[in-house]
Amino acid sequence: MKVLIKTLYKESTRIKELVFERYLKDFVLISIGITMATIGLKQFLLPNDFLDGGAMGLSLLTERATGVDLSLLIVLINLPFIFIGAKQISWEFAFKSMGAILALSLLVHFVDFKVITSDKLLISVFGGFFLGAGIGFTIRGGAVIDGTEVLAIYVSKKTSLTVGDFISVFNIGVFACAAFLFNVETAMYSMLTYFSASKTVDFIINGIEEYIGVTIVSRNADEIKQAIIDKLQHGVTVYNSESGYGKRGIDHNENKVLYCVVTRLEVTKLVLEIQKVDEGAFIVQHSIKDTKGGMIKKRPLH
Repeated sequence: MKVLIKTLYKESTRIKELVFERYLKDFVLISIGITMATIGLKQFLLPNDFLDGGAMGLSLLTERATGVDLSLLIVLINLPFIFIGAKQISWEFAFKSMGAILALSLLVHFVDFKVITSDKLLISVFGGFFLGAGIGFTIRGGAVIDGTEVLAIYVSKKTSLTVGDFISVFNIGVFACAAFLFNVETAMYSMLTYFSASKTVDFIINGIEEYIGVTIVSRNADEIKQAIIDKLQHGVTVYNSESGYGKRGIDHNENKVLYCVVTRLEVTKLVLEIQKVDEGAFIVQHSIKDTKGGMIKKRPLH
């Protein structure tokens, strides 16, 4: 009995350590992301009246058209997206994203940076780079500071549009408004800024696209499957595997291989749940351009 209690205590302690490490890593990544996005906005885009795509681009466009403070617009425009994220992903994701957006808006309002250049090409490229890096690092931390992707995932569930299609249509609308309200040159430089930002986001998150397919090999497959179903509320496919060769040598036992598909915003949480059960589990992630059908979104709770 004492041995059992000691074992359970060790497992509980390790799980708490994993959770703490995960949250600490998320906090560091989100902090880096907020800082880089602030640099992109304050040192490049804002002083030179440049725009971007997505929710940030819509905030910048609204600020130029109405004169409303940008820090306020960043929060207000992203609020509906965060609410959708709470429903589609999790409330934890929504709280982290709301905290990141509030922190970004405060930095934009109170912190001043020296303007580095007035060259329009450099502003577009490097402003987009820093803003994209900020968005990318924040996503790596399990949150967003630009809610366009959250809305795109939601719309893709309700319509025939893919995530990529919606983001393209959204940004075409932003750039068309920029051309109409200001001038074509502003819209063209805004497109260049967005291109730089989007490529930087892809680079920061290692080319991960809208969905991630995850293959899990573990002797504790049944426990991991149940954790994915209970904690993430996602579907899981189970394959029966034959003997193979791994770090434990030749395995003559029949094992199970799990496969599931999650959005890239949920990957860190999935990996954490797997590690809680089996830290030595073999996990393979690969990008999926888009998907339809199946149980990608959460199952309804009864």
